[in-house]
Amino acid sequence: MSMLARLFRSKSAARPDPREALRPLWHKVVELSRSTVFYRDDGVADTVAGRFDMITVLLSVVLLRLERDRVHTAEAALLTELFVEDMDGQLRESGVGDVVVGKQVGKLVSVLGGRLGALREARESRERATLEAMLARNVTMHESRGTEALAARVKAFDDQVAALDSRTLLAGGVAL
Repeated sequence: MSMLARLFRSKSAARPDPREALRPLWHKVVELSRSTVFYRDDGVADTVAGRFDMITVLLSVVLLRLERDRVHTAEAALLTELFVEDMDGQLRESGVGDVVVGKQVGKLVSVLGGRLGALREARESRERATLEAMLARNVTMHESRGTEALAARVKAFDDQVAALDSRTLLAGGVAL
């Protein structure tokens, strides 16, 4: 639906936003990405870049799980829309102007796409070293830290998400 149609439709004709059903899952991904274990124990840099990296890694795990089911492509797209909406808001709050925000959001979506592809390849190889190398390339780490602990945690999260039934996953029933 176009933005103008949304703005000018009557309140009685308003349909619920289908993304609302996925908002608990989005909020859970963000909550988990903020977990201190990543920054304190696993060596991820506790910076804006490091936190963004963890959001995209955990979101990629969830999106790949939805992709696996093939019946959840609409939900995966809606979850990605929530990512875009949130990143847009975060950029605006940090002072990025209207003229530039679209281009910046596009770059962030591109980063998410790259993480999805890299994680997909790492999962297909089934070798811990491949996952560690993917994380080393894609996650801002403290200079003195490797990715071994982070790879173990991401693998455990991936295994847990893979084992969940779709209803529980879509409702945000994931944990570290």
